[in-house]
Amino acid sequence: MINRIRDIRRSKGMTLADLAGACSPPTTAQTIGRLETGMRNLSLRWMDRIAAALGVDPETLVRSESNAPAQVVATLAADGPHPLPSPRDAIVPTELGGDGIRVVLSVEASAGEYRAGDQLWLRQIAPEDAARAVNRDVLVPRKGGRFAFGRLIDRRAGKVGVLPVGAGQKQQVIDDPAWIAVAEMLVRRL
Repeated sequence: MINRIRDIRRSKGMTLADLAGACSPPTTAQTIGRLETGMRNLSLRWMDRIAAALGVDPETLVRSESNAPAQVVATLAADGPHPLPSPRDAIVPTELGGDGIRVVLSVEASAGEYRAGDQLWLRQIAPEDAARAVNRDVLVPRKGGRFAFGRLIDRRAGKVGVLPVGAGQKQQVIDDPAWIAVAEMLVRRL
């Protein structure tokens, strides 16, 4: 079975020893190396352990042989683009692990820094965790099936304040939102 352990490990800047130590219970770098190269079978138990150590979903570790993944071939530094010693698989945004449900906001008309056609990927958090989302763009459900979108500027017991992205907009206060979705990634076609 072809796996993506090495590509994901490298993209996170981890060595074999780092990953081995992050596993619970810890293992050896040699074992991780054998799992990466296919010299040792990647069982479901190993997939769970390694995925947890990498912070991704276990399914992310394996790939189909029929679909070639996108390749990272270069990096862009202050002095320009630089080739990688060897290409590595890119990690698709939907494969990144983490807590919270992902939602997507589709932008149909330009507003603030967002352009028509953009997709904004957000991750839901509990309202009591709103402190970590202050000064970030958020999507908040309102009563009647509506939403508020903008910069989270205020949080108080049971209430959050959102400043919409358009110029001249007034703060919206939402009472007892079911969740708050924090912007994580912008997808924009060029």
